Amino acid sequence: MKMSDRRNLLKTLPAIDKILHAPEMITLAETCPHVLLVEAAQRTVDDLRRQILDEKMPAPECTPEIVAKKALAIAEKLNTPSLQKVINVTGTLLHTNLGRAPLCQAALAAMQEVSAGYSNLEYDLDAGQRGKRFRHVEDLICRLTGAEAATVVNNNAGAVLLALAALAGEKEALVSRGELIEIGGSFRIPDIMAAGNVRLVEVGTTNKTHLEDYRRAITADTALILKVHTSNYRIVGFTEAVPGSALADLGREKGVTVLEDLGSGLLIDLSDYGLPPEPTVGEALKTGIDVLTFSGDKLLGGPQAGIIVGRKECIERIRKHPMARALRIDKMTLAAIEATLRLYLDPEQALREIPTLRMLAQHDDQLKVKSEQLIEKLMKELNGACSMELISTLATVGGGALPLAELPGFGIALKPKTISPNRLAENLRQSIPPVIGRIQNEYFIIDPRTLAVDEEPLLCQSLANALRITD
Repeated sequence: MKMSDRRNLLKTLPAIDKILHAPEMITLAETCPHVLLVEAAQRTVDDLRRQILDEKMPAPECTPEIVAKKALAIAEKLNTPSLQKVINVTGTLLHTNLGRAPLCQAALAAMQEVSAGYSNLEYDLDAGQRGKRFRHVEDLICRLTGAEAATVVNNNAGAVLLALAALAGEKEALVSRGELIEIGGSFRIPDIMAAGNVRLVEVGTTNKTHLEDYRRAITADTALILKVHTSNYRIVGFTEAVPGSALADLGREKGVTVLEDLGSGLLIDLSDYGLPPEPTVGEALKTGIDVLTFSGDKLLGGPQAGIIVGRKECIERIRKHPMARALRIDKMTLAAIEATLRLYLDPEQALREIPTLRMLAQHDDQLKVKSEQLIEKLMKELNGACSMELISTLATVGGGALPLAELPGFGIALKPKTISPNRLAENLRQSIPPVIGRIQNEYFIIDPRTLAVDEEPLLCQSLANALRITD
């Protein structure tokens, strides 16, 4: 098309007001703010104008219907919340990018109750005066772990940072070279120590560290021994690490505090469900470690939080550090963590009601039945738009927890007939709600371990819609 013809095409672009009065836009105006509708119309016209003037691109169609359709799509996207629910069929239970642990109903109800009005967040109802927010969960945490004292902050990296700053600020802390980990998002133990004004002293080697390595490194300026539980990786082969009990004995002998970051803290033993043995928080405390930190939103199955437990004198120092206020937990998270922890008072109830534990505890025969029933529903809904078969799967825990654990089960392999598996995955990511799965051997895989029962109808509908989109 000649440039003169392209300039003439510019004259056919509708006015913004005309786009806003298209029937589709008028309908959307009932739920979409006017400012977003105007922005969508302006973006549409600007995009079409650029395409028309770019001689390297084919001239776009500019009929009123097409322009209104493009503006509607943009407006709908602008009107959709950025943070939204997704359906996870990846088989990764604690998917960090998908928000880690889903909350139990008790936690959701507690958050709603506390956030809808005022609360006694920092008010002592008995004394009629100001109280401390951590007291709402301290007794509960101590009862479940056997700790002398406990406190909570807004995430586990913050818990480690705070504990280091309070217990070893301007002093030395010993860490095995095999435990100088990166915890994700490029946050590394040496960086966290530097932020807490703690001087790092490396001991041992990457694959082997002995008790004598720690003993030789202790000086008059040593305030802390830090042990980092390798919850998000494993070093195998010719290796040796010093157990927490031996470090605790050395710490008492030398008058040095011992801090262990458990990463993902377990409150109940899950080895009966095929998971590799991991120390519970209570078991770790029994080794004599002074202070332990762990996450609330990993294997515990609660909201994002950093939980700190240990000797009362150490916990008091941590609470009094100025950084504690910057890292303090908010009322909604506090309500959710308390409700989640209360379920652990009855371990059987916790396994039934906490989604993370329920998913971990599912047996492969349960997953086989669940997959077969889902296949029947999908066959009715999809009308032959793709082939599907029952397959064996290996789910993972994710979230930097139990890196070697593989959870055998069953899932569904889908092969679309009119689009590629990658296009299906793309379409599903754009559906409402988005569906996140994985591609394996040219099949789209659905692992039902991470699929809630009430999400099945949404999954079926999203798949049906996604298979219809071919252009």
